[in-house]
Amino acid sequence: MARITHVEVHDVRFPTSLTADGSDAMNKDGDYSAAYVVLRTDGTDAAGQPLAGYGLTFTTGRGNDIVASAARQQAAHLLGRDVDEMVADMGGTYRYLTSDAQMRWLGPEKGVVHLSLSAVMNAAWDLAGRLAGKPVWRLLADMTPEQLVDVADLRYLSDALTRDEAIELLRAQEAGKAERIAHLEEVGYPCYTTSAGWLGYSDEKMARLAQEAVDEGYQHVKLKCGLDLEHDIRRARIAREILGPDRHLMIDANQVWDVQQSIDWVNAMQEFDLLWIEEPTSPDDVLGHAAIKKGVGPVGVATGEHCHNRVMFKQFFQADAIDFVQLDAGRLASMNEIVAVMLLAAKFGKPVCPHAGGVGLCEMVQHASMLDYVAISGSMEGRVTEFVDHLHEHFTDPVVVENARYRLPSKPGYSTEMYPASAADYSYPDGAYWSERHADAARAAVAAGTAAESVAATLA
Repeated sequence: MARITHVEVHDVRFPTSLTADGSDAMNKDGDYSAAYVVLRTDGTDAAGQPLAGYGLTFTTGRGNDIVASAARQQAAHLLGRDVDEMVADMGGTYRYLTSDAQMRWLGPEKGVVHLSLSAVMNAAWDLAGRLAGKPVWRLLADMTPEQLVDVADLRYLSDALTRDEAIELLRAQEAGKAERIAHLEEVGYPCYTTSAGWLGYSDEKMARLAQEAVDEGYQHVKLKCGLDLEHDIRRARIAREILGPDRHLMIDANQVWDVQQSIDWVNAMQEFDLLWIEEPTSPDDVLGHAAIKKGVGPVGVATGEHCHNRVMFKQFFQADAIDFVQLDAGRLASMNEIVAVMLLAAKFGKPVCPHAGGVGLCEMVQHASMLDYVAISGSMEGRVTEFVDHLHEHFTDPVVVENARYRLPSKPGYSTEMYPASAADYSYPDGAYWSERHADAARAAVAAGTAAESVAATLA
C-alpha cells in the first residue's frame, strides 16, 4: 500500500520579461512562473519506477511565493494518505481539500487559495494517471458517465445543470468514443498560436512570426491589443495581409477596456474580420461582457482565463455573455472543476477553447481538450486550443504540435513533470539562475558606486 510521504513545493520563475515574451496591455513585463508541487510516495508506478505526482499553477512573477506557500499548507493534508484510496475517489479528495474552513475563508474558491489548490490537485491527478499507467485524458475518458460526474464539482450549479442532466450528456457521447480517439490519434486536436502577437514585439518581428505560423499550417492567429487603437489597426492590417482572407484572426485586450470602450474599439476594427475579442473588460463583469457581445457582433466574445471558478462560468452561460469558453487549467481547481465547466458548456452549446501558454498550461489543457472531444461534447466544431511555443523544454513530457494540431498525449500522468535541473536552476531566489543574476547585479552596483542591496531589492 503506497502512501504519500513527502511534499515539495517550488517557486519557479523564468525570465521572460527580458524578451517581452508574454507581453500584453495588462502584463508588460511578466516573468512566467509556476508554483510547482511534487507529491512523493513510498510506492512504484505501473512501470515499476518510484511513484510521484507533479503539478503546478501559473503566475507571472512577484507573488508566486505566496501561492507556493498556500499550496504547501494545502498539500500537507495529503501526507500519509493511502494512494489507492485517494485516486479511487478523486471527487472526494477534491472535496476534502476544499473543506479546510480556515483556508477557505481566504477565498473562497478564488484568488491565491484557488490557484494553489489547482497546483495540488493537478499533482494529485498526475499521480492518479501514473498509478493507472494512463494519460489523464484517457483515465477520465475511460470512466463511466456516473464515475465522471462523481469527479466533477457540481455544487452551486443545479439551477443550470443537474447531476442527471450531466449523466445524460455523457451517455449521449458513449457510442462514438473509440472512433473519436482513433481520429485524435490520426490527426490530433486543432490549435491556434499567440506566439506571433505579443504586444512588446516590433511590427517586423510580429510579421515574421505570423508568416512562420502560416507556413506551419496555422489557421488561427491571435494578436495582443488594447494600448493604442492606431497601433492595433496597423498590426491587424499587417497580420490580415499575411493570413489572407480565409484564416482566422483574433485579438486579446487582457481586460484593459471599459464596456463602451470595448464596443467602440472592436467596431473600429471590424474591417479585419475578427473571429473574437478576448477579455475585453474586467473578467468578473458578466453583464458587461453580455453588453459587449451584443455590441460587437458578428465578432465573438471569448473569456475565461481569469474566470476564477465554475460558478462564474455558470453565470456567463446563463447571461449569454460568452461565445468561446477559455477555461484555464491553473486557474480552475484542476480536472474536478474543469469537467464541471465543460459539462456546462456542452449543455449551453458553447465551444471550449482553453487558454494556454504560460508555464505548463499547454501541457495540461491538451488533456482537457482531448477529454472534451472524446467524452463530453463529442465535437471539434468551432473549437481550437491555444498554443504558445515557450518553455516546453523544461518538461519531461512536453506537448507535441504538428501541422497546427496537438498530438495525442500518450505517457501516463498529466504531462506536468519538470526536469529536476529546471526546477532547481530557476527556483526563486536561490536557484542557480536567480542567485547568479543577483550576484551580477550586485557586482555591477558596486562598480557603479551604488548600494548593492538596493539593486537586489529592485530585482526582487
